[in-house]
Amino acid sequence: MKYYVYIITNKKDGVLYIGETKNLKKRIYQHKNKVHPTTFSARYNLDKLVYFEEYNTEAEAKLREKQMKKWNRAWKIELIEQFNPDWKDLYKDL
Repeated sequence: MKYYVYIITNKKDGVLYIGETKNLKKRIYQHKNKVHPTTFSARYNLDKLVYFEEYNTEAEAKLREKQMKKWNRAWKIELIEQFNPDWKDLYKDL
């Protein structure tokens, strides 16, 4: 089983959210469809997958998620732009 750390947003240079999941496609679907309407991602309409990383264990993914959440915004943007310079929604390619 694979685990993922991901970043979603509402638009280029918009609000960023970092999460961790074992089923990336399902989790992004939930964000897009506001399955949990009271969450941060639903309130800010965060539904575009702009970055993700894959890990072999849940512990690795959770550690990376915690690490990335402590980063300043500029580092997160740099990471996204190295991987996805056009801030394209990667969901349809999963």
